[in-house]
Amino acid sequence: MAKRDYYEVLGVSRDASEDELKKAYRKLAMQFHPDRNQGDAKAEARFKEVNEAYEVLKDGDKRAAYDRFGHAAFEGGGGGGGGGNPFGGGGFEDIFEEMFGRFGGRGGRQATGRGADLRQEVQITLEEAFAGTKKTIRVPSSVSCEACNGSGAEGGSASATTCGTCRGSGKIRAQQGFFLIERTCPTCSGSGKIIKNPCKVCSGSGRVQRDRTLNVTIPAGVEDGTRIRLTGEGEAGLRGAPAGDLYVDIGVKPHPIFQREGPNIMVRVPLRMTQAALGASVEVPSIDGGRSAVKIPAGTQTGDNFRLRGKGFSVLRNPARGDMYVQVVVETPQNLTAKQRELLEAFEAEAVQGGKSSPESEGFFAKVKEFWDGLGR
Repeated sequence: MAKRDYYEVLGVSRDASEDELKKAYRKLAMQFHPDRNQGDAKAEARFKEVNEAYEVLKDGDKRAAYDRFGHAAFEGGGGGGGGGNPFGGGGFEDIFEEMFGRFGGRGGRQATGRGADLRQEVQITLEEAFAGTKKTIRVPSSVSCEACNGSGAEGGSASATTCGTCRGSGKIRAQQGFFLIERTCPTCSGSGKIIKNPCKVCSGSGRVQRDRTLNVTIPAGVEDGTRIRLTGEGEAGLRGAPAGDLYVDIGVKPHPIFQREGPNIMVRVPLRMTQAALGASVEVPSIDGGRSAVKIPAGTQTGDNFRLRGKGFSVLRNPARGDMYVQVVVETPQNLTAKQRELLEAFEAEAVQGGKSSPESEGFFAKVKEFWDGLGR
């Protein structure tokens, strides 16, 4: 089956800029990535096609050769259509790193054999986020093989020889059209060495699968979405190579009373109509478990806020605390008794006869009357 035009694959014009190529590639690569389309052979094939097209068009020299000779520029010497990354370059990995970073923000490629970075989610309460806490987590990962001390060789011996495929360089080169392509050696996985007598436990990889238990210290003041990096606690490296890192993503559960807004805390306090009208003193909790008395003045309205300094949330890596805001909501009474209804009706009759107990309401309807009078209605 004939290959499609690379520009057509990416959905761009032949004079598309580098930014336009990159944007088109990002969109399609994320859409058809195998991790998002597991078991979908068509999506996997589309992903490889998109990756191959971008590998050519993102490089000025390769793009010029393609514009002049088409697919014929890359025929022979391995071909560009057999895998997801025909030119040994970054492709999707480069774009993925640019969009999301290498978790901890390190630049450049991961060293050959270095263990993969891992990610773990931990849910904590708002109280734990305020005070700080310690959590024990179980991490399924690869760890260094104890039988060979991570060397990959039986008994931990250093019985390794230079790889015959790459001659110890860890990379191999192949001619592809007009270009000399370099990629990681598939025989030694880039290490440049071959284990003569591989460890029977780890089959020469120097690592085995095992769950680990780790204690994670979560500092006071963390927010939902905070990421903690544990250096060297990721997957073990290949044959003694450095381990990856573990990234712990913190999720803070919603609280039934408090809402956090940065360093401050909001608490919504419903008041009876009589409390708001006559004034009252109410006791409210604080996130540290304490109690604070708040004086509610007579005539308080829904939406009024009362500030309690230093009663808010802890600040990350800072001894200061934010403030707590008590927001009042005046509750309309329901399920009135006959006596309550009688008293309210008497209150309403008094208010209609010229009282000034509801200035906002009286002012609004006075404006409405003026509006209608101006229209002659």
